[in-house]
Amino acid sequence: MLPPQSPNPQLSALHPTLRSARVANSVAFALQGFFLAVILTELPQLKERFDLSDGLIVAVVALISLLAGVGSITAERIALRWSSRTALRIGLALIAVSGVAVAVAPNKTAAFVALGLYGIAVGIVDAGTNMQAVFIQHGYGRFMLVSFYAAWSAGSIVGALFVSAFEALDVSLWASILTAAAVVAIVCLAAGPRLLGTDEAEAGPAEHEPTSSVPMRIFWIFGAVIALAFAIDLAVGNWSALYLKDELLSSSKTAALALAAYQGSSLIGRLTGDLWVRRFGPRTVVRVAAAVGSVGLVIVVVAPGPVVAILGFLVAGIGLPVIAPLCFSEAGQLTSGRDLDALIARLNLFNYAGTLVGGAVVGAVSDAANMRAGFAIPLAFAVVLIGFARVFHPRATAAPSAAEPAPEPA
Repeated sequence: MLPPQSPNPQLSALHPTLRSARVANSVAFALQGFFLAVILTELPQLKERFDLSDGLIVAVVALISLLAGVGSITAERIALRWSSRTALRIGLALIAVSGVAVAVAPNKTAAFVALGLYGIAVGIVDAGTNMQAVFIQHGYGRFMLVSFYAAWSAGSIVGALFVSAFEALDVSLWASILTAAAVVAIVCLAAGPRLLGTDEAEAGPAEHEPTSSVPMRIFWIFGAVIALAFAIDLAVGNWSALYLKDELLSSSKTAALALAAYQGSSLIGRLTGDLWVRRFGPRTVVRVAAAVGSVGLVIVVVAPGPVVAILGFLVAGIGLPVIAPLCFSEAGQLTSGRDLDALIARLNLFNYAGTLVGGAVVGAVSDAANMRAGFAIPLAFAVVLIGFARVFHPRATAAPSAAEPAPEPA
């Protein structure tokens, strides 16, 4: 396990700056969720406009995930040279630019190039927002990282509703994506300057060993937890509606409620997650969250009909989505300053490994057997996460004892 969270004295003196940065970074998380939901929800329209096959749609999703890994590495280089604030602002600007490029793309090739650029932007923003979140948490000296992911969930819900509204108004595909890109650009310009700059974040005093001294065992353990958590999340996002429609023979309208139930409960779980961590400690929260998620996925796998399956997704969403942010929170205590930028960016790569596994493995098993068997894979992942809970520290205290050495994960 890791030592408890300790406040950064330099940042603690900057409460007005911290409060402003917390709001700005929450907005950045929300913008990421918003635009991703717009792109994913518009995929059927993009498929029709550019005459894409189902195989090409899968290739598009894989392309975005792979290039997001490139973006995460790019964010590390930008943060090390300038700051995580600069990386995040560049990433959000690239999202807006790529959105415009997708909207005006004249053909399939141009659309793929634009979506590739968007994939790089996704990785930069994912890494940048997590860097900022950990620095802000260090400043406050208490757990709050899960609340940032709640902003992402809220943004994704708004993005889905945004597309639904534009579809109802019969607004063209290019106009809806262009409008979404404009929202990202305008809000980024307003919120970007309020993020923590080099003086408040990367230049902070090093409290722990530098990244080069972080035990590889700890790094790989947290990477594995992040990969498993995101694999489950993407499996639900990609396959829940198809599971209800193809396996449980529901209508398309009912099938859409599976993801809505999961996302809605995940928002509630993430809004309250930090409170539970402060009261019971990360280890207990991760163990209970993984157990609750496992119960939800058991319900999904054995569901005799759509209503029971939707209930299962609702239960799973209460617990599982809090685990990944707690990983970044715990790992963020291993180091600080620019070393922290590098650590978060590298751990963020496991996000995309997980999304590729969640999409590919569940799809392969479903194709070979059936979708019920396919959802046994994320269930197995959730059970494994229960065991990984022991690597998190048991208590959420304001500061560690100076005389108490930091033990390694079990």
